Amino acid sequence: MKKILMLTSLLTAGLVTSCSESFLDVKPQGVASLDQLSNKNGVNALLIGTYSLLDGIGSGTTDWHAAVSNWVYGGVASDDAYKGTDASDQPEITGIERYEVQPGFVHMRGKWRHVYDAISRCNEVIQTVALAKDMTEAEKTQVIAESRFLRGHYHFEAKKMWNMVPYIDDKTYKATDPNSTKVPNDKDIWPNIEADFKFAVDNLPENQTQKGRATKSAARAFLAKTYLFQRKYADAKPLLEAIVSSGKYRLVDYLDNFRAATNNNAESIFEVQFSVNDGTNGNNGNAGETLNWPYFSGAPGGGCCGFYQPSLNLVNAYKNDANGLPLLDTFNDTDLKNDQGLKITDAYAPDTQTPVDPRLDHTVGRRGVPFLDWGPMPGVTWVRDQVYAGPYTGKKWMYFKGEEGTNTHSTNKRRVANNYRMIRYSHVLLWLAEVETEIGSLEKARELVNQIRKRAKNSVFVTNPDGSPAANYVINEYPAGSPAFANKESAWKAVRHEERLEFAMEGHRFFDLVRWGIAAETINKYLTVESKKRAYLNGATFTKGKHEYFPLPVDEINNSYLDGKPTLKQNPGY
Repeated sequence: MKKILMLTSLLTAGLVTSCSESFLDVKPQGVASLDQLSNKNGVNALLIGTYSLLDGIGSGTTDWHAAVSNWVYGGVASDDAYKGTDASDQPEITGIERYEVQPGFVHMRGKWRHVYDAISRCNEVIQTVALAKDMTEAEKTQVIAESRFLRGHYHFEAKKMWNMVPYIDDKTYKATDPNSTKVPNDKDIWPNIEADFKFAVDNLPENQTQKGRATKSAARAFLAKTYLFQRKYADAKPLLEAIVSSGKYRLVDYLDNFRAATNNNAESIFEVQFSVNDGTNGNNGNAGETLNWPYFSGAPGGGCCGFYQPSLNLVNAYKNDANGLPLLDTFNDTDLKNDQGLKITDAYAPDTQTPVDPRLDHTVGRRGVPFLDWGPMPGVTWVRDQVYAGPYTGKKWMYFKGEEGTNTHSTNKRRVANNYRMIRYSHVLLWLAEVETEIGSLEKARELVNQIRKRAKNSVFVTNPDGSPAANYVINEYPAGSPAFANKESAWKAVRHEERLEFAMEGHRFFDLVRWGIAAETINKYLTVESKKRAYLNGATFTKGKHEYFPLPVDEINNSYLDGKPTLKQNPGY
C-alpha cells in the first residue's frame, strides 16, 4: 500500500475569516478542506496517512527517533546491541545505552511527537468518517475499526515507553483547540488500549484486499500482546489459540522474514509496508534504519553509518551444546571467536568448531562468514571503530546485492523495500509458550518452542561458496523429559531465551525484559561483563524502579501547562 503524506492541519484549513471583501477569502493551496475530505475517497486518504506513520517517518523531523523497529529504545537500551559507530556520533544514544537518559533528549521528544501525531490522525479519520454521506454503515464501521486498531497501537507504543501517558480519543481531540489534548497522565491507559483492540477484533475482516491493512488476526495478536504486557495470561490464551486454529499462518524459511522478495508471506500477521522508486524521495523505504548500515562504501547501503551493532553477549547467546541445545546459564562465559582488534591484513578464519544456532548468521554479520550474496564479510573495513563498538554488524534489514536498484532507492541505497514484520506467526507460538509456562502445561510449552527450533533447523543455512556450511550449525529440539522444562522457572528461562534468539535486533528485547520483570537483573549482569570489553560502559547501572521506563520529554511537560499548571507529570527518578 503506497503511503500518502497527510498533514494534521488538513482539518483546520480555512479557519481564518471575518474580512467582508470576497476577493480576500482565498482558500489555501496544497491543503484539503473538511468538505473535500468528508467522503469515501477523502476518508480513505486520511486513513492511508494514518497507516503511513507506522514507520515513524512523516511526523516532523522524528526520523530514526521513531523508527518502526525501535532500535534505539528496544535494542540499544537492552543487552542485544551497542549504539555502534564511534564515540562522537550521536552521543545522546550513548546516554540511553548507559541509562543516563535525560528528559531533554531529542530522542524522547521525537518518539513522543511521532506517536501523538499519529494518534491525532486516527482521531481525525474517526471524526471525518461520521460526516461522509457516500459510505455505508458497514464501510464506516470498518474504517473506524482500522483507525482504532492503529490508535491502540500508537498508544501501546507510548505506554511501553513511558508507562503513565495520556490517552487521547476522538471525543477529546479537537484539531482547532490545542488545549484539548492537554490531558493528565494520571490514569493507567491499558483499559483504553484494550477497548480499541477489542473493537478492532469485533469489526475487522478476516482478510483485506490490500496488503498492510489490519485484519481480525492482527487485532487479536495486538490485544493478546496487550494482555501479556499486563501478565493477563488467561485473557491472552484464547486470542492466540484462535490465530493458530485459523490455519491461515505457517512458519516459513527463517530468512524469508527479512527479504523484500518475500514480503507479506505466510508467516506475516501484521507488516509495515515499505516501497522504493515510487516517485518519492525514498522516505517510503525503511528510512528509520538509515544509520544502521556498514560503514564501508563497498558494503550494502553505500557506506553509512555504522550504528546498531550486535553485542558480544547476543552473539554468545547463539552458542549451543554438542546436542544442539542452548547454553542457558553459561553461554556468556567465553566469547565466540571474533576479529576484535585485528587488522584487515591479519590472518583470520571464523570458528567452525563451536556449535551455533543457524539463526546467528541470519542476524549478525561476522568476519569471514558470507553476508547474503555480498561474499564473506571483510570485518574491520565494514565497522567504523571496532575498539569502541565491537566487530559485528546487524543484518536483518539489509538487502541482497542482486536487489540493488530494484529493492533499494535509485539514489539512496539505505532506503529499502524490505518490510518490517511487526508481528509474525512465530510471535504467536512463543507467546503461547509463555502462556502455557505460566498457567498451562510445560509439555505444551516445550512443543511450541520446538516448533520454532525445528523451523530454524530446517531453514536454509548460510553456506560458503563451495556449498559447505559457514559454521558448525547444530540445533535440535528439546527432547521429552528435558531439564529445561522440568519446572516453571527453568521453562521460563528456555522460552525467554528462544524469544531472544528468534527476534534479536528487531527492537523487542528491552520491552520484553521489562514486561517479564527481569530487566534490572539481566541488564546489570550484562553491564558487569560488558563494561570490561567496552570501556564506555564503565560505571553504567540500571536502576530498578526507574529505568524500566523513559523520562517524559521536558518540552512536552512545558507545553502541557493549563491554568498555570502542567497537566503532565514526570516519571519517578527523573
